[in-house]
Amino acid sequence: MGEVALLLFWPALAGYAEAAVAYAGDTVRPGRLVRYAIWGVRLGWLAQTALLVAQAAGADGFPWGSWAGSLNLFVWMCVGVYLIWGCRAPFRLLGLVVMPLAALLLVLAWAAGGVGEPARSEFGDVFLAFHVGLILAAFAGFTLAAALAALYLWQERRLKRRAAGVLRLRAPSLETLDALTVRTIAVALPALTLGIGIGLARLESESAGFDAIMGVTLLTWVVYAAFLVLRLEAGWRGRRAAYLALAGFALVVLVRVVLTPFAHF
Repeated sequence: MGEVALLLFWPALAGYAEAAVAYAGDTVRPGRLVRYAIWGVRLGWLAQTALLVAQAAGADGFPWGSWAGSLNLFVWMCVGVYLIWGCRAPFRLLGLVVMPLAALLLVLAWAAGGVGEPARSEFGDVFLAFHVGLILAAFAGFTLAAALAALYLWQERRLKRRAAGVLRLRAPSLETLDALTVRTIAVALPALTLGIGIGLARLESESAGFDAIMGVTLLTWVVYAAFLVLRLEAGWRGRRAAYLALAGFALVVLVRVVLTPFAHF
């Protein structure tokens, strides 16, 4: 079954890479390549879905308990969240951020062994399904929020400079991007809260040690909670809110890519 999963990895990667290239090309010649980008996203995501199904079918327990396996699942969630509305005309520029990141992280998951035969984890399957699933879902939401924030800053800069062709590339209004960033974080933060709560409950029950990834994950929660509080209480909008969303995403990258392989699994 591991060989089947590996065979499905390549069309998934090809779809994501093709979408990244097509989205970049569409900024030069708007409307010419976007349909190819959208189909690359869809077909790549379907291939990765089949890959995950093959892993689940061949696994004895939760198949994504390793760092590399959870990274594979994280990529699938990010692209799935993007597919909900990211392929619609005003939001297609998000693909410039999401799809290159998805292709890069999928390659990293493959190189670390996350798309082959699943490794058996010492943790319980139910615990992993809820703890890992909720935290990865939250991080996928924060990734999309960061893409929205980056698009906000890019669009604001173009408008202020009155860049040539500012009306040629279709993009959401600054108000829409700002509001969607807040909504995405407001949905993702409760998932992170539940995931952290489940992890801490397990930590207490087993009298286990507190590690670096737990500390940074809690700091990530603090940053995004502060984002929502500052939005509601201090009226933070626009550029300040976008920079704070990107700062939170930097912590997500630190947790997922740098610390998790060494401090948690």
